[in-house]
Amino acid sequence: MVELGDSDKLRVGQVAIAVGNPLGFQSTVTAGVISALGRSLRSKTGRLIENVIQTDAALNPGNSGGPLVDSRGGVIGINTAIIQSAQGICFAIPINTMRWVVTQLIREGKVVRGFLGISGQTVPLPVKVMRYFQISHDSGVQIIDVTKGSPADRASLKEGDVVISLGGQAVDSVDDIHRKLTRESIGKSLDVVILRGWTLRLEKIIVPASSPV
Repeated sequence: MVELGDSDKLRVGQVAIAVGNPLGFQSTVTAGVISALGRSLRSKTGRLIENVIQTDAALNPGNSGGPLVDSRGGVIGINTAIIQSAQGICFAIPINTMRWVVTQLIREGKVVRGFLGISGQTVPLPVKVMRYFQISHDSGVQIIDVTKGSPADRASLKEGDVVISLGGQAVDSVDDIHRKLTRESIGKSLDVVILRGWTLRLEKIIVPASSPV
């Protein structure tokens, strides 16, 4: 029996330990550190996997689905992918994202999400920007792609915009947006607050659609 950790409290540089069966070698343990947080990773199918943990704990085929744990043995992620042409660049799904998915599967039998039509990554907010706009949290979600014809496109969101609030709640990570896009959000108007060029604070209305996937 293992305990689940809290991936929202992870810090770059802390110890990460991967457990799995790489290449058929059962119960293999590798260790490294958390290299980065809030990464976006594009899969072979073209789908963007957002807010993943990057680690240099060695992963190989057979590690996928196994736990990534911290130094206390708490599960902080689910090992997911590697970049085969690189060394020490491996990725895991945060355990808090897994918690959310499992809850949806138990309640609904499937994951039903709202859809905005954006891809984004967690970025730190400059201190001067936080002070000028009186923002209490120190990170937001920067949009790196907007799907044409999507709710985000209709709301005039643009690549480079930084989302700091959605539906009246602060956004400081991609997980915050995912949590807001439940089945209940579909078809309902949500206030979205963005920073554009770090100099403009804009408030818009966005209406999530049902996810096309």
